[in-house]
Amino acid sequence: MRIIAGIAVGAVVIGVALNACAPHQDRLARIKAAGEIHVLTRKSATTYYEGPLGPTGLEYDLAKRFADYLGVKLKLETPDTFEDILTEIENGDADVAAAGLTVTKTREKTVLFGPPYQYITQQLVYRLGTPTPKSIDDLTAGRVEVVAGSSHAERLRQLKKKHPKLEWTANPKASTEELLTLVWQQLIDYTVADSNEVAINRRYYPELRVAFDLTKPQPLAWAFPRDGDDSLYKAAVKFFDQLKSSGELDALLDRYYGHVEDYDYAGTTTYMRHVRMRLPDYRAEFQDAAREYKLDWRLLAAMAYQESHWNPDAVSPTGVRGIMMLTIATARHLGVDKRTDPIQSIQGGAQYLRALLDALPDSIKEPDRTWFALAAYNVGMGHVEDAREITRKRGGDPNVWADVKQNLPLLRRRKWYRHTRHGYARGNEPVRYVENIRSYYDILTWMLDRDEPDPGATRALSIDSPVL
Repeated sequence: MRIIAGIAVGAVVIGVALNACAPHQDRLARIKAAGEIHVLTRKSATTYYEGPLGPTGLEYDLAKRFADYLGVKLKLETPDTFEDILTEIENGDADVAAAGLTVTKTREKTVLFGPPYQYITQQLVYRLGTPTPKSIDDLTAGRVEVVAGSSHAERLRQLKKKHPKLEWTANPKASTEELLTLVWQQLIDYTVADSNEVAINRRYYPELRVAFDLTKPQPLAWAFPRDGDDSLYKAAVKFFDQLKSSGELDALLDRYYGHVEDYDYAGTTTYMRHVRMRLPDYRAEFQDAAREYKLDWRLLAAMAYQESHWNPDAVSPTGVRGIMMLTIATARHLGVDKRTDPIQSIQGGAQYLRALLDALPDSIKEPDRTWFALAAYNVGMGHVEDAREITRKRGGDPNVWADVKQNLPLLRRRKWYRHTRHGYARGNEPVRYVENIRSYYDILTWMLDRDEPDPGATRALSIDSPVL
Protein backbone atom coordinates (compact mmCIF):
# COMPACT_ATOMS: atom_id res chain seq x y z
CA MET A 1 0.00 0.00 0.00
CA ARG A 2 1.35 3.42 -0.93
CA ILE A 3 0.83 6.38 1.39
CA ILE A 4 1.03 9.94 0.03
CA ALA A 5 1.47 12.60 2.63
CA GLY A 6 -0.84 15.65 2.48
CA ILE A 7 0.77 18.91 1.30
CA ALA A 8 -0.47 22.46 1.85
CA VAL A 9 -1.77 24.20 -1.27
CA GLY A 10 0.64 27.10 -0.85
CA ALA A 11 3.57 24.69 -0.74
CA VAL A 12 2.36 23.08 -3.95
CA VAL A 13 2.25 26.46 -5.72
CA ILE A 14 5.73 27.34 -4.52
CA GLY A 15 7.02 23.93 -5.53
CA VAL A 16 5.59 24.25 -9.03
CA ALA A 17 7.15 27.66 -9.45
CA LEU A 18 10.55 26.44 -8.32
CA ASN A 19 10.39 23.41 -10.61
CA ALA A 20 9.50 25.61 -13.55
CA CYS A 21 12.60 27.72 -12.98
CA ALA A 22 14.94 24.81 -12.28
CA PRO A 23 16.93 23.33 -15.19
CA HIS A 24 15.91 19.84 -16.36
CA GLN A 25 17.75 17.03 -14.63
CA ASP A 26 18.22 13.52 -15.95
CA ARG A 27 17.42 10.51 -13.78
CA LEU A 28 20.97 10.05 -12.51
CA ALA A 29 21.25 13.70 -11.51
CA ARG A 30 17.88 13.55 -9.72
CA ILE A 31 18.98 10.45 -7.80
CA LYS A 32 22.20 12.11 -6.68
CA ALA A 33 20.38 15.29 -5.74
CA ALA A 34 17.85 13.31 -3.68
CA GLY A 35 20.61 11.15 -2.18
CA GLU A 36 18.61 7.98 -2.72
CA ILE A 37 18.02 5.33 -5.39
CA HIS A 38 14.67 3.48 -5.50
CA VAL A 39 15.19 -0.21 -6.27
CA LEU A 40 12.51 -2.89 -6.69
CA THR A 41 13.33 -6.48 -5.81
CA ARG A 42 11.80 -9.73 -4.54
CA LYS A 43 12.11 -11.54 -1.21
CA SER A 44 13.92 -14.76 -2.04
CA ALA A 45 17.08 -16.71 -1.33
CA THR A 46 18.92 -15.31 -4.33
CA THR A 47 17.54 -11.80 -4.40
CA TYR A 48 16.92 -10.32 -0.95
CA TYR A 49 16.10 -11.64 2.52
CA GLU A 50 16.88 -10.93 6.16
CA GLY A 51 19.63 -13.31 7.20
CA PRO A 52 21.23 -13.87 10.61
CA LEU A 53 23.64 -10.99 9.93
CA GLY A 54 21.04 -8.64 8.44
CA PRO A 55 19.91 -7.94 4.85
CA THR A 56 21.53 -10.22 2.28
CA GLY A 57 20.97 -11.90 -1.09
CA LEU A 58 22.68 -11.51 -4.45
CA GLU A 59 20.44 -8.70 -5.68
CA TYR A 60 20.67 -6.90 -2.35
CA ASP A 61 24.46 -7.06 -2.41
CA LEU A 62 24.57 -5.80 -5.99
CA ALA A 63 22.07 -3.01 -5.34
CA LYS A 64 23.87 -1.90 -2.16
CA ARG A 65 27.16 -1.76 -4.03
CA PHE A 66 25.54 0.24 -6.83
CA ALA A 67 24.11 2.73 -4.34
CA ASP A 68 27.54 3.08 -2.73
CA TYR A 69 29.06 3.49 -6.19
CA LEU A 70 26.68 6.38 -6.86
CA GLY A 71 27.21 7.80 -3.39
CA VAL A 72 23.54 7.58 -2.37
CA LYS A 73 21.36 5.59 0.02
CA LEU A 74 19.51 2.45 -1.04
CA LYS A 75 15.71 2.49 -0.86
CA LEU A 76 14.57 -1.09 -1.36
CA GLU A 77 10.96 -2.01 -2.08
CA THR A 78 9.36 -5.44 -2.58
CA PRO A 79 6.07 -5.14 -4.54
CA ASP A 80 3.27 -7.56 -3.81
CA THR A 81 3.45 -9.47 -7.10
CA PHE A 82 5.95 -10.15 -9.81
CA GLU A 83 3.84 -8.35 -12.40
CA ASP A 84 3.97 -5.22 -10.22
CA ILE A 85 7.75 -5.07 -10.55
CA LEU A 86 7.81 -4.74 -14.33
CA THR A 87 4.71 -2.52 -14.37
CA GLU A 88 6.23 -0.03 -11.95
CA ILE A 89 9.47 0.09 -13.92
CA GLU A 90 7.57 0.49 -17.17
CA ASN A 91 5.63 3.40 -15.63
CA GLY A 92 8.78 4.99 -14.22
CA ASP A 93 7.61 4.60 -10.60
CA ALA A 94 11.04 3.31 -9.52
CA ASP A 95 14.60 3.68 -10.75
CA VAL A 96 15.60 0.08 -11.33
CA ALA A 97 14.38 -3.49 -10.81
CA ALA A 98 17.05 -5.78 -9.38
CA ALA A 99 14.99 -8.93 -9.09
CA GLY A 100 16.69 -11.72 -10.99
CA LEU A 101 14.86 -10.91 -14.23
CA THR A 102 15.34 -13.03 -17.32
CA VAL A 103 15.93 -10.96 -20.46
CA THR A 104 13.31 -11.84 -23.09
CA LYS A 105 12.31 -10.22 -26.38
CA THR A 106 8.84 -9.48 -25.05
CA ARG A 107 10.16 -7.68 -21.99
CA GLU A 108 12.71 -5.73 -24.01
CA LYS A 109 9.80 -3.96 -25.70
CA THR A 110 8.72 -2.32 -22.44
CA VAL A 111 11.85 -2.01 -20.25
CA LEU A 112 15.53 -1.33 -20.80
CA PHE A 113 17.81 -4.13 -19.60
CA GLY A 114 21.27 -3.51 -18.22
CA PRO A 115 24.36 -5.70 -18.66
CA PRO A 116 23.84 -9.43 -17.93
CA TYR A 117 25.46 -10.65 -14.71
CA GLN A 118 24.40 -14.31 -14.67
CA TYR A 119 23.09 -16.94 -17.08
CA ILE A 120 20.45 -19.58 -16.39
CA THR A 121 18.43 -22.16 -18.31
CA GLN A 122 14.74 -22.91 -17.89
CA GLN A 123 14.28 -26.52 -16.80
CA LEU A 124 11.32 -28.89 -16.70
CA VAL A 125 11.08 -30.41 -13.21
CA TYR A 126 9.36 -33.61 -12.09
CA ARG A 127 9.58 -35.92 -9.06
CA LEU A 128 11.66 -39.07 -8.78
CA GLY A 129 9.41 -42.13 -8.87
CA THR A 130 7.01 -40.70 -11.44
CA PRO A 131 7.31 -41.22 -15.22
CA THR A 132 10.23 -39.27 -16.68
CA PRO A 133 9.14 -37.04 -19.58
CA LYS A 134 11.43 -37.38 -22.58
CA SER A 135 9.94 -34.61 -24.72
CA ILE A 136 7.41 -31.79 -24.69
CA ASP A 137 4.78 -34.12 -26.11
CA ASP A 138 5.00 -36.28 -22.96
CA LEU A 139 3.64 -33.40 -20.87
CA THR A 140 0.14 -33.92 -22.20
CA ALA A 141 -0.19 -36.90 -19.87
CA GLY A 142 0.23 -34.77 -16.74
CA ARG A 143 -0.55 -31.42 -15.14
CA VAL A 144 1.86 -28.55 -15.80
CA GLU A 145 1.72 -25.41 -13.67
CA VAL A 146 3.89 -22.27 -13.84
CA VAL A 147 3.89 -18.78 -12.35
CA ALA A 148 1.57 -16.40 -14.22
CA GLY A 149 3.39 -13.64 -16.09
CA SER A 150 6.75 -15.34 -15.77
CA SER A 151 9.29 -16.04 -18.49
CA HIS A 152 8.37 -19.71 -17.96
CA ALA A 153 4.83 -19.03 -19.16
CA GLU A 154 6.23 -17.04 -22.05
CA ARG A 155 8.42 -19.98 -23.06
CA LEU A 156 5.50 -22.42 -22.93
CA ARG A 157 3.50 -20.13 -25.22
CA GLN A 158 6.35 -20.29 -27.71
CA LEU A 159 6.52 -24.08 -27.49
CA LYS A 160 2.77 -24.43 -27.99
CA LYS A 161 3.17 -23.19 -31.57
CA LYS A 162 5.01 -26.42 -32.40
CA HIS A 163 3.18 -28.57 -29.86
CA PRO A 164 -0.52 -27.60 -30.10
CA LYS A 165 -1.61 -30.15 -27.48
CA LEU A 166 0.60 -28.59 -24.80
CA GLU A 167 -1.51 -27.18 -21.97
CA TRP A 168 -0.60 -25.64 -18.62
CA THR A 169 -2.03 -23.65 -15.72
CA ALA A 170 -0.68 -20.15 -15.06
CA ASN A 171 -0.88 -19.59 -11.30
CA PRO A 172 -1.07 -15.87 -10.39
CA LYS A 173 -0.51 -16.40 -6.67
CA ALA A 174 2.12 -19.13 -6.25
CA SER A 175 5.88 -18.65 -6.40
CA THR A 176 8.16 -21.03 -8.27
CA GLU A 177 9.32 -22.51 -4.97
CA GLU A 178 5.72 -23.23 -4.03
CA LEU A 179 5.17 -24.96 -7.34
CA LEU A 180 8.32 -27.04 -6.82
CA THR A 181 6.85 -28.06 -3.48
CA LEU A 182 3.63 -29.12 -5.20
CA VAL A 183 5.64 -31.29 -7.61
CA TRP A 184 7.47 -32.85 -4.68
CA GLN A 185 4.13 -33.49 -2.94
CA GLN A 186 2.85 -34.99 -6.21
CA LEU A 187 -0.07 -32.55 -6.30
CA ILE A 188 1.03 -31.46 -9.76
CA ASP A 189 3.20 -33.37 -12.21
CA TYR A 190 5.54 -30.74 -13.66
CA THR A 191 6.66 -27.17 -13.35
CA VAL A 192 9.31 -24.99 -14.95
CA ALA A 193 12.10 -23.48 -12.89
CA ASP A 194 15.37 -21.77 -13.65
CA SER A 195 18.59 -23.68 -13.15
CA ASN A 196 19.70 -21.66 -10.13
CA GLU A 197 16.28 -22.16 -8.51
CA VAL A 198 16.65 -25.90 -9.02
CA ALA A 199 20.19 -25.87 -7.63
CA ILE A 200 18.98 -24.26 -4.41
CA ASN A 201 15.71 -26.13 -3.92
CA ARG A 202 16.84 -29.67 -4.73
CA ARG A 203 18.76 -29.62 -1.44
CA TYR A 204 15.44 -29.18 0.37
CA TYR A 205 13.41 -31.48 -1.88
CA PRO A 206 15.88 -34.24 -2.78
CA GLU A 207 13.44 -36.17 -4.99
CA LEU A 208 13.07 -33.31 -7.49
CA ARG A 209 14.60 -34.08 -10.89
CA VAL A 210 15.29 -32.16 -14.09
CA ALA A 211 13.80 -33.82 -17.16
CA PHE A 212 15.42 -31.52 -19.73
CA ASP A 213 16.20 -27.88 -20.50
CA LEU A 214 13.53 -25.79 -22.20
CA THR A 215 15.91 -23.04 -23.28
CA LYS A 216 19.51 -22.31 -24.05
CA PRO A 217 21.34 -20.21 -21.43
CA GLN A 218 19.52 -16.92 -20.88
CA PRO A 219 20.89 -13.74 -19.29
CA LEU A 220 19.65 -12.16 -16.08
CA ALA A 221 19.81 -8.37 -15.88
CA TRP A 222 18.44 -5.31 -14.14
CA ALA A 223 15.50 -3.49 -15.73
CA PHE A 224 15.33 0.31 -16.19
CA PRO A 225 12.47 2.52 -17.42
CA ARG A 226 12.46 2.78 -21.22
CA ASP A 227 11.67 6.50 -21.25
CA GLY A 228 14.50 7.93 -23.32
CA ASP A 229 16.62 8.78 -20.26
CA ASP A 230 19.54 6.35 -20.19
CA SER A 231 21.74 8.22 -17.69
CA LEU A 232 21.22 5.66 -14.90
CA TYR A 233 21.57 2.79 -17.36
CA LYS A 234 24.97 4.10 -18.49
CA ALA A 235 26.10 4.38 -14.87
CA ALA A 236 25.03 0.76 -14.32
CA VAL A 237 27.04 -0.35 -17.37
CA LYS A 238 30.18 1.21 -15.89
CA PHE A 239 29.38 -0.27 -12.48
CA PHE A 240 29.05 -3.83 -13.79
CA ASP A 241 32.17 -3.44 -15.93
CA GLN A 242 34.03 -2.53 -12.76
CA LEU A 243 32.53 -5.47 -10.83
CA LYS A 244 33.52 -7.90 -13.59
CA SER A 245 37.06 -6.61 -14.11
CA SER A 246 37.80 -6.59 -10.37
CA GLY A 247 36.54 -10.15 -9.90
CA GLU A 248 33.98 -8.97 -7.34
CA LEU A 249 31.04 -10.23 -9.40
CA ASP A 250 32.52 -13.73 -9.57
CA ALA A 251 33.08 -13.63 -5.81
CA LEU A 252 29.44 -12.70 -5.20
CA LEU A 253 28.16 -15.47 -7.47
CA ASP A 254 30.40 -17.93 -5.67
CA ARG A 255 29.09 -16.73 -2.31
CA TYR A 256 25.53 -17.64 -3.23
CA TYR A 257 25.99 -20.56 -5.60
CA GLY A 258 29.48 -21.99 -5.13
CA HIS A 259 28.40 -24.39 -2.38
CA VAL A 260 25.32 -25.77 -4.18
CA GLU A 261 26.96 -26.91 -7.42
CA ASP A 262 27.85 -30.43 -6.31
CA TYR A 263 24.69 -32.18 -5.25
CA ASP A 264 24.61 -35.47 -3.35
CA TYR A 265 21.10 -36.94 -3.31
CA ALA A 266 21.91 -39.83 -0.96
CA GLY A 267 23.87 -37.59 1.40
CA THR A 268 21.09 -35.01 1.52
CA THR A 269 18.35 -37.51 2.34
CA THR A 270 20.53 -39.08 5.05
CA TYR A 271 21.27 -35.67 6.53
CA MET A 272 17.60 -34.69 6.63
CA ARG A 273 16.80 -37.94 8.40
CA HIS A 274 19.56 -37.30 10.94
CA VAL A 275 18.22 -33.77 11.55
CA ARG A 276 14.97 -35.38 12.67
CA MET A 277 16.41 -38.38 14.50
CA ARG A 278 19.82 -37.37 15.92
CA LEU A 279 19.94 -33.61 16.27
CA PRO A 280 17.28 -33.38 19.03
CA ASP A 281 19.62 -35.27 21.37
CA TYR A 282 22.28 -32.54 21.11
CA ARG A 283 20.39 -29.41 20.12
CA ALA A 284 20.43 -27.89 23.62
CA GLU A 285 24.19 -28.45 23.86
CA PHE A 286 24.77 -26.70 20.52
CA GLN A 287 22.58 -23.80 21.60
CA ASP A 288 24.32 -23.44 24.98
CA ALA A 289 27.80 -23.50 23.45
CA ALA A 290 26.83 -21.11 20.68
CA ARG A 291 25.36 -18.68 23.20
CA GLU A 292 28.54 -18.77 25.31
CA TYR A 293 30.90 -18.18 22.39
CA LYS A 294 28.64 -15.88 20.36
CA LEU A 295 28.10 -18.24 17.45
CA ASP A 296 25.13 -19.33 15.36
CA TRP A 297 24.08 -22.68 16.85
CA ARG A 298 22.88 -23.89 13.46
CA LEU A 299 26.34 -23.29 12.01
CA LEU A 300 27.90 -25.13 14.94
CA ALA A 301 25.51 -28.05 14.41
CA ALA A 302 26.21 -28.13 10.66
CA MET A 303 29.92 -28.14 11.39
CA ALA A 304 29.52 -31.02 13.85
CA TYR A 305 27.56 -33.01 11.27
CA GLN A 306 30.36 -32.58 8.74
CA GLU A 307 32.81 -33.77 11.38
CA SER A 308 30.98 -36.77 12.82
CA HIS A 309 27.37 -37.03 11.58
CA TRP A 310 26.49 -36.21 15.22
CA ASN A 311 28.04 -39.44 16.45
CA PRO A 312 29.81 -38.85 19.82
CA ASP A 313 31.86 -42.04 19.38
CA ALA A 314 33.12 -41.22 15.87
CA VAL A 315 36.83 -41.84 15.28
CA SER A 316 38.81 -40.90 12.17
CA PRO A 317 41.80 -42.82 10.77
CA THR A 318 44.04 -39.98 11.99
CA GLY A 319 42.90 -40.33 15.60
CA VAL A 320 40.60 -37.34 15.99
CA ARG A 321 37.35 -38.27 17.68
CA GLY A 322 34.03 -37.16 19.13
CA ILE A 323 31.20 -35.04 17.78
CA MET A 324 33.57 -32.16 17.00
CA MET A 325 36.49 -34.44 16.03
CA LEU A 326 39.11 -32.87 18.29
CA THR A 327 42.75 -33.95 18.23
CA ILE A 328 44.42 -34.95 21.49
CA ALA A 329 46.53 -31.79 21.46
CA THR A 330 43.60 -29.50 20.74
CA ALA A 331 41.44 -31.18 23.38
CA ARG A 332 44.18 -30.82 25.96
CA HIS A 333 44.64 -27.14 25.05
CA LEU A 334 40.89 -26.53 25.38
CA GLY A 335 40.58 -28.41 28.66
CA VAL A 336 38.53 -31.25 27.20
CA ASP A 337 39.19 -34.34 29.33
CA LYS A 338 37.00 -36.78 27.41
CA ARG A 339 36.61 -36.20 23.68
CA THR A 340 33.72 -38.67 23.40
CA ASP A 341 31.68 -36.71 25.95
CA PRO A 342 29.26 -34.77 23.70
CA ILE A 343 28.95 -31.76 26.02
CA GLN A 344 32.71 -31.39 26.43
CA SER A 345 33.32 -31.93 22.73
CA ILE A 346 30.73 -29.38 21.61
CA GLN A 347 31.96 -26.82 24.12
CA GLY A 348 35.54 -27.42 23.01
CA GLY A 349 34.70 -27.16 19.32
CA ALA A 350 32.78 -23.93 19.86
CA GLN A 351 35.62 -22.44 21.86
CA TYR A 352 38.12 -23.41 19.17
CA LEU A 353 35.99 -21.96 16.35
CA ARG A 354 35.62 -18.69 18.28
CA ALA A 355 39.38 -18.52 18.77
CA LEU A 356 39.94 -19.02 15.03
CA LEU A 357 37.40 -16.32 14.17
CA ASP A 358 39.10 -13.90 16.55
CA ALA A 359 42.57 -14.73 15.20
CA LEU A 360 41.79 -13.77 11.62
CA PRO A 361 42.86 -10.30 10.46
CA ASP A 362 40.29 -7.50 10.53
CA SER A 363 40.59 -7.16 6.76
CA ILE A 364 38.51 -10.36 6.32
CA LYS A 365 34.83 -9.49 6.59
CA GLU A 366 31.74 -11.66 7.02
CA PRO A 367 30.56 -13.99 5.64
CA ASP A 368 34.05 -14.80 4.28
CA ARG A 369 35.46 -14.60 7.79
CA THR A 370 33.36 -17.60 8.84
CA TRP A 371 34.43 -19.64 5.81
CA PHE A 372 38.11 -18.94 6.56
CA ALA A 373 37.65 -19.97 10.20
CA LEU A 374 35.98 -23.21 9.16
CA ALA A 375 38.78 -23.96 6.73
CA ALA A 376 41.32 -23.32 9.50
CA TYR A 377 39.42 -25.69 11.80
CA ASN A 378 39.88 -28.38 9.18
CA VAL A 379 43.40 -27.81 7.85
CA GLY A 380 45.00 -25.41 10.33
CA MET A 381 45.42 -21.64 10.34
CA GLY A 382 48.98 -21.91 9.06
CA HIS A 383 47.94 -23.60 5.83
CA VAL A 384 45.10 -21.11 5.37
CA GLU A 385 47.64 -18.29 5.68
CA ASP A 386 49.87 -20.04 3.14
CA ALA A 387 46.94 -20.24 0.73
CA ARG A 388 46.19 -16.56 1.27
CA GLU A 389 49.80 -15.72 0.42
CA ILE A 390 49.63 -17.82 -2.76
CA THR A 391 46.41 -16.03 -3.64
CA ARG A 392 48.12 -12.67 -3.19
CA LYS A 393 51.03 -13.71 -5.42
CA ARG A 394 48.64 -14.89 -8.12
CA GLY A 395 46.78 -11.59 -8.19
CA GLY A 396 43.73 -12.63 -6.20
CA ASP A 397 42.24 -11.12 -3.06
CA PRO A 398 43.53 -12.94 0.05
CA ASN A 399 40.54 -11.66 2.03
CA VAL A 400 37.92 -13.24 -0.24
CA TRP A 401 37.02 -16.91 0.21
CA ALA A 402 36.09 -17.34 -3.46
CA ASP A 403 39.67 -16.45 -4.44
CA VAL A 404 41.47 -18.35 -1.70
CA LYS A 405 39.51 -21.55 -2.21
CA GLN A 406 40.84 -21.65 -5.76
CA ASN A 407 44.38 -21.71 -4.39
CA LEU A 408 44.07 -23.99 -1.35
CA PRO A 409 44.36 -27.14 -3.55
CA LEU A 410 47.77 -25.85 -4.76
CA LEU A 411 49.18 -26.78 -1.34
CA ARG A 412 49.27 -30.37 -2.66
CA ARG A 413 51.69 -29.40 -5.42
CA ARG A 414 55.39 -29.20 -4.66
CA LYS A 415 55.79 -26.26 -7.03
CA TRP A 416 53.75 -24.21 -4.58
CA TYR A 417 54.07 -25.73 -1.11
CA ARG A 418 57.89 -25.74 -1.19
CA HIS A 419 57.78 -21.95 -0.99
CA THR A 420 55.26 -21.80 1.87
CA ARG A 421 55.92 -21.58 5.59
CA HIS A 422 53.87 -24.63 6.59
CA GLY A 423 54.48 -26.89 3.59
CA TYR A 424 52.28 -29.61 2.12
CA ALA A 425 48.57 -29.92 2.87
CA ARG A 426 45.62 -31.66 1.27
CA GLY A 427 44.21 -28.29 0.34
CA ASN A 428 41.23 -29.63 -1.55
CA GLU A 429 39.77 -31.05 1.68
CA PRO A 430 39.10 -27.74 3.50
CA VAL A 431 37.37 -26.46 0.35
CA ARG A 432 34.98 -29.40 0.33
CA TYR A 433 34.67 -29.15 4.13
CA VAL A 434 33.48 -25.53 4.00
CA GLU A 435 31.13 -26.06 1.06
CA ASN A 436 29.49 -29.04 2.76
CA ILE A 437 28.95 -27.10 5.98
CA ARG A 438 27.40 -24.23 4.07
CA SER A 439 24.91 -26.61 2.46
CA TYR A 440 24.17 -28.37 5.77
CA TYR A 441 23.56 -24.97 7.36
CA ASP A 442 21.17 -23.88 4.60
CA ILE A 443 19.20 -27.12 4.77
CA LEU A 444 19.00 -27.05 8.57
CA THR A 445 17.83 -23.44 8.57
CA TRP A 446 15.19 -24.22 5.97
CA MET A 447 13.94 -27.28 7.88
CA LEU A 448 13.70 -25.34 11.13
CA ASP A 449 11.83 -22.49 9.45
CA ARG A 450 9.43 -24.99 7.93
CA ASP A 451 8.81 -27.05 11.07
CA GLU A 452 9.11 -24.33 13.73
CA PRO A 453 7.81 -21.09 12.19
CA ASP A 454 8.13 -18.02 14.36
CA PRO A 455 5.46 -15.51 13.30
CA GLY A 456 7.35 -12.73 15.06
CA ALA A 457 10.66 -13.29 13.31
CA THR A 458 11.97 -12.89 9.80
CA ARG A 459 12.92 -16.17 8.13
CA ALA A 460 16.64 -16.68 7.71
CA LEU A 461 15.99 -18.10 4.27
CA SER A 462 12.87 -17.19 2.33
CA ILE A 463 12.98 -19.44 -0.70
CA ASP A 464 10.59 -17.55 -2.92
CA SER A 465 10.97 -17.49 -6.69
CA PRO A 466 14.53 -16.22 -7.23
CA VAL A 467 14.35 -15.81 -10.99
CA LEU A 468 11.33 -15.28 -13.22
